[in-house]
Amino acid sequence: MKRIAVLTSALCLLTTAFMFGRGQQAGQQQGQQQQGQQQQGQRQGGRGQADPRDIGGGRCAASPYNCVDTPNPLPAPDTVWLEEMTWMDVRDAMKAGKTTMIITTGGIEPNGPWLALGKHNYVLRANCDAIARKLGDALCAPILPFVPEGTIDPPESHMRTMGTISMREETFQAVLTDMVRSFKTHGFKNIILIGDSGGNVGGMSAVAQKLNTEWNGSPVVAHIREYYDYGSVAKYIEGQGLIKPGQGDGLHDDPIITMNMMMADPNSVRWEQRVKAGKATINGVSIADKAKALEIGRRIVAFRADVTVAKIKEAIANKGKPSGG
Repeated sequence: MKRIAVLTSALCLLTTAFMFGRGQQAGQQQGQQQQGQQQQGQRQGGRGQADPRDIGGGRCAASPYNCVDTPNPLPAPDTVWLEEMTWMDVRDAMKAGKTTMIITTGGIEPNGPWLALGKHNYVLRANCDAIARKLGDALCAPILPFVPEGTIDPPESHMRTMGTISMREETFQAVLTDMVRSFKTHGFKNIILIGDSGGNVGGMSAVAQKLNTEWNGSPVVAHIREYYDYGSVAKYIEGQGLIKPGQGDGLHDDPIITMNMMMADPNSVRWEQRVKAGKATINGVSIADKAKALEIGRRIVAFRADVTVAKIKEAIANKGKPSGG
């Protein structure tokens, strides 16, 4: 009898422990499930899926500044550059009619002893600003500074010079495509592609043609090839008597590029250091008179903006298709 009592007691303890363990496991599973649902809800809220009014990187319920229709608490900044704007600035600009986005591509490449590697990016900093302001309904996307500059391994073309950054053509076109698709998602009606380097032209043209065809011109996606025409710029500037053709220095540089860069930042062409060293010339043209060089630079930027704006308007009117297409 004693043995039976002991066995019965042990069986009761095992049964209790088993039931307790199952209950504890069930409780843990329920708690984990609830925690997972809570985390999913938080993630959805952070992505704007829980509440259609969520925007701005947070939840509308947490702050009115995360609500899609909350008025901007600050005045609009005097800029056309996307990265200098808040999301509210962009929202309000689009509501006011700024529904054209300009995507520009530059490069990081060697340009002789005087010019910074980001030559094309400095040029675009001045030119896209002028183009967007002249259009009146446009914004400038952040400049894409990485473009095809030559085979990376083995190094060819500009990649033979240290400091150069190159992209494979397929990478370049993929980045451009994602940028264009992003702006389409947000409702921009015209997406314009402009490149300031010869190696960028083919890829930009291919992306624009592909997406414009896919979307049947809604939005318009157009590559403005005429922007990259330094020959016509030189003809205009020389015809105005602003620059006299001189003997070339044999560098990846010229007076037009130099003065265009100076409009963004004179230090990008090492203006002060060159003046002190007696090296403030390029192809026989002096840039030592800073005011004069900047005035010519202003004329260069204005001419390029005029040409480009006319072609952008033409492309939009033609739904991004080639003239006569």
